[in-house]
Amino acid sequence: MTSAAIAPAIVQLYIPLLLGVGLLILLVAWFPLLFRNAPLSLPIICVGVGAALFSTATFAPYALHPVETPVLVEKAAELIVIVSLMGAGLKIDRAFNWRNWGMCARMLWVAMPLTIVALTMLGHALLGVGIATALLLAAALAPTDPVLAADVQIREPGSDRDDETRFTLTSEAGLNDALAFPFVHLAIAAAAAGWTAANIGAWAIDAVLIRLSVGLAVGLAGGWLLGHIVYRLPADTQLSRTGDGFVALGATLAIYALAEIAHGYGFLAVFVAGLMLRRAARENDFNDRMHDFADETERLLMMVLLVIFGGMLTTGGLFALIGWADVAFALAAIFIVRPLAGWIALAGMPVVPVERAIIAFFGIRGLGSVYYFAYGINHGQFEAPFRLWGALGLVILISILLHGATVTPAMRLLDAKRARSA
Repeated sequence: MTSAAIAPAIVQLYIPLLLGVGLLILLVAWFPLLFRNAPLSLPIICVGVGAALFSTATFAPYALHPVETPVLVEKAAELIVIVSLMGAGLKIDRAFNWRNWGMCARMLWVAMPLTIVALTMLGHALLGVGIATALLLAAALAPTDPVLAADVQIREPGSDRDDETRFTLTSEAGLNDALAFPFVHLAIAAAAAGWTAANIGAWAIDAVLIRLSVGLAVGLAGGWLLGHIVYRLPADTQLSRTGDGFVALGATLAIYALAEIAHGYGFLAVFVAGLMLRRAARENDFNDRMHDFADETERLLMMVLLVIFGGMLTTGGLFALIGWADVAFALAAIFIVRPLAGWIALAGMPVVPVERAIIAFFGIRGLGSVYYFAYGINHGQFEAPFRLWGALGLVILISILLHGATVTPAMRLLDAKRARSA
């Protein structure tokens, strides 16, 4: 559709769009109160709204497919993930030691690699694509999504008041986005130059050693500097005196951009900067204000993208090439690979079986996976991108429905067990 044709359509739909966006924003605010005890989640509602909306004759022409707008999909998903990562960092108070972060480390260094290996093998066997393409799909699906996993994460800043399960899922979602990136780059490098020793060696130096180190350094330095600007300058020049929560958004964008310019992983830098900002003044109310602004921004962006995702399902043709092999792959990814990898990773850790099962099961897949797959497709040459977008979308849809419906009873069970123990 040309720009000349789009302009009259936008004018015609302007008032209905204002009505729809206004109602959705109200829903975002009202939903936690209205459905807090129901086996339902906001992402389910947003996908359903998008599916219904784009099924109408009025909006059907505007349904998107990621193959048609790959850069737009990549950048939109990128923005919401970095905002979510800053919010996750601002929630966490725990000191850095093995006792506090041991279960998170197991999920990062054991569960995620096991998931990537298993999904690569499944993708190669079931979907019939090459190892490099299967690796890209596996790397995109491996991280727990920091956006859609909000219901199983720490509720608010002050993690000492939360349980080990929520902390592990929050910290895992904050860090595994950056740690999945080297595998995405490995898939891109292998698709371009094969699995040679020289190619893998260059990847290990650049994508693993340099990019992770730079991302960590920028996050630590940037978070420390921002903490001093916000809290430690003379009283009349502290940025916290403004009371403006959108400082969190400015910090997010600046840190992310600096890390990317410096050839580091911006996702890692943003999450670490959030942790550093929180530590600069744990008891200051401005920390909560920044977190709340980041959380509200994240939810609004999530709402828009999931409505668009719903349109992709019904009218955009996302599932046009889906077959039984894709369904088998998606079901295995959700019901077997992640739960089994998580259960193995936590073996020997001081955690009761119900908590171990919840941590292993709630590896929610979502908009982070969309970003990684879009990034890989836009930066490399891979087989059957149209079909693989469908397989990825199917995994995300099942995760949204399954985890969204089970998160409330699962967390209620966990809280009841904690109350009995106390």
